[in-house]
Amino acid sequence: MAHMQLGRNLLRQMVRDALTPKSSQMVHPLLFSGQGVRYRKLEVILTTSIEKLGKAGETVKVAPGYFRNHLMPKLLAVPNTEKFAYLMREQRKLYEREEAETVTVVPETKEDKMKEYQAAAKRLDNACLGLRRIIKEGTELRNPVTKDELVDEVARQLFVKIHPDNLHLPSQLASLGEYEIPLRLPKAIPRPEGKVEWTLKVKLRRK
Repeated sequence: MAHMQLGRNLLRQMVRDALTPKSSQMVHPLLFSGQGVRYRKLEVILTTSIEKLGKAGETVKVAPGYFRNHLMPKLLAVPNTEKFAYLMREQRKLYEREEAETVTVVPETKEDKMKEYQAAAKRLDNACLGLRRIIKEGTELRNPVTKDELVDEVARQLFVKIHPDNLHLPSQLASLGEYEIPLRLPKAIPRPEGKVEWTLKVKLRRK
């Protein structure tokens, strides 16, 4: 912070020294190339990004009065001379952000995808999906559990996204109890040891 303040103070003093007229009858040549030239544009280096004008560090042309009365007093720009250009380059080296590291994205291979599928299948097969429902009478549910509800619960509880077609559910679950719902997964995924198919355990309890 101290370096930034010192740099701005130095910049402010240099601008004052460069723009202070030697007499009340003359205007500094940085603002005009000759007396009586009223609308000549002045090249300046922006120290701050200004909308519709340019970004910090860019060289732009502005009216001398705009620079003298607005940009220079607020240190928003400095004259385009070698002295100020050098100072701006040094300031940017000190305070510019470090460039972000380039991250190389390696595309997934078929083997990687298959490992993800196997991990998801094992998670489904080892887990027990718990749901609570209101019963109507005995163990009968007031609202049967549908396939779409099971898909939503799998995503919420197990963090696995599956398609409704992956669940073999001929009819809705209409009563309390435990169920093993067959999973229709790609044949390329090896079946669990000692089992004929992948299954999802669901336990319906009273709310």
